[in-house]
Amino acid sequence: MLSKKASCDSHGQDSSYFLGWQEYEKNPYDPVQNPNGIIQMGLAENQLSFDLVESWLASNPDALELKRNGGSVFRELALFQDYHGFPAFKNELVEFMAEMRGNRVKFDPNKLVLTAGSTSANETLMFCLAEPGEAFLLPTPYYPGVDRDLKWRPGVEIVPIQCTSENGFKITAPALEEAYQRAQKFNLKVKGVLVTNPSNPLGTTMTTLELNHLIDFALAKEIHIISDEIYSGTVFNSPSFVSIMEAVTGRNLEDTELWNRVHIVYSLSKDLGLPGFRVGMIYSNNQTVVSAATKMSSFGLVSSQTQYMLSQMLKDKKFTANYLKENQKRLRKRRQMFVCGLKGAGIRCLKSNAGLFCWVDMRHLLKSNTFEAEKELWMKVVCDFGLNISPGSSCHCSEPGWFRMCFANMSEDTLEVAMQRVKALVEATMVHQSVVSKSTWLQTKWVFQLASYDREPDR
Repeated sequence: MLSKKASCDSHGQDSSYFLGWQEYEKNPYDPVQNPNGIIQMGLAENQLSFDLVESWLASNPDALELKRNGGSVFRELALFQDYHGFPAFKNELVEFMAEMRGNRVKFDPNKLVLTAGSTSANETLMFCLAEPGEAFLLPTPYYPGVDRDLKWRPGVEIVPIQCTSENGFKITAPALEEAYQRAQKFNLKVKGVLVTNPSNPLGTTMTTLELNHLIDFALAKEIHIISDEIYSGTVFNSPSFVSIMEAVTGRNLEDTELWNRVHIVYSLSKDLGLPGFRVGMIYSNNQTVVSAATKMSSFGLVSSQTQYMLSQMLKDKKFTANYLKENQKRLRKRRQMFVCGLKGAGIRCLKSNAGLFCWVDMRHLLKSNTFEAEKELWMKVVCDFGLNISPGSSCHCSEPGWFRMCFANMSEDTLEVAMQRVKALVEATMVHQSVVSKSTWLQTKWVFQLASYDREPDR
C-alpha cells in the first residue's frame, strides 16, 4: 500500500560508502571508552578550526543570544519568514564567496537561493533543469551521495565521464565526448555536466584547461554546467582555486546563452565546518531557475536563528580573513602529517591541494586487479583493522584499489592511532602475500620437477 518511492532501493543506502558508516556506528572509536573501536575516516568533516569559531562566539555573545545592540531580536526571528531568506545574510554570503576567490569575481545576492545544505541544492537544481529519465554527465570518481541527490527523487540518470590515474583523473575533451555518445547510445537526453571543484574524493582543483574543456563542451552541446564548489575555501596549496564563474567571465561569455546555463552549488559545511547548521545555496545566472528554486526551497529552509547568527559572523571581515588563512594553514599541516604516515606504511596517494581527504592508492595490496579484491580489502580494513574508509568503487572509480581517507575530522592523537593501524594492515597483507607467493612458487617448482621427471629423455 506504499508508494514506489517509499519501497524502492534507489536511495543508494546499500552502497559500501554507507555500509561502512553503519559498521562504525555499531562500534565507534573512543580513546578511553572504546580504544578498539572503528575510527571514522569516511566522514569529510572539518574539525580543525572549531576553536576559531568558538572564540568569535565568545567575543560576540549577542549573535548567539539573538540580540542586536544589547536588545533581544527573539520575537523578530521567531515569527514566520518567507523563503527568500534574510537580505543581510545573503549579502554577507556573496561577499564571503567572493573573498574566497580573491575578489576576482563578484556575486549578486539576487541570484542566490538558500537551501538546507548542498544536498538539497543539488536535488533542487535537478528538479529545475531536468525531467525524470534525462541525464547529467559526472566525472569519475565522484562523491557517493550524488547518486542519492540526483537519482532518488528527481529520477535523473547519471552517465560517468571516465577519468583515469594515467593523468591524475583529469577531465579530457575525449572523455567528455565519449560519455555524451554513450548517453546517446542509450537514448538519454543529456541536460548538463556536474562537477565538484575542488574534487571530492580527489582533493584537487580543476585546471584552467579542464574548465575550458568543460565550457567548450557545454557550448557545443548547448547544455548546463553545475559546479559544486563546497570545498572552495579548503584550498591549501597551489594551484589556486578557479571558480566556473571566473572561468566563464574570463572568456567574456556573459552575453551568450551559456551564461544562463551556469550554476554554482555552495555550502558552509566544509569551509566553516558547520554541516549541522544546514546552510547551502544555489547561485544561478538564470532568473527562471532562481525563481523556481526559491519556491522549492520552502521544503528545506535555513532557520531564521541560523541566518541571523551567521550573518553577524560573516560581517566581521577581520574574522573571515583570519579564519580562511588559518584554516588553510591547518589543513596543509594535517595533510602533511597524514601523507607522511601513509608513506611510512609504504602507501602513496594522489597529489592534492584541497579538501579534507586524500585519494589513497592501495592497488599493491589487492590480491588481484578486480573490484572483488577491492571489496575484500575494504572489509578487512573496516572489520579487522578498525578503519572506516571509502572504497573507490563506491565513488564509481574505474580502477580498483583506490580509497578515500579523511583526515580533518579527528584529533592528531586519533590520526596517529589510525596510522598505526594502517601500518599494521600493510604488514599483515604483505606477509600474507609473501606466504601465498612462496607457496605458489613451491607448487610451481614441484610441478616443474614432476614434469621433468616424467618427461622422456632427449634423444
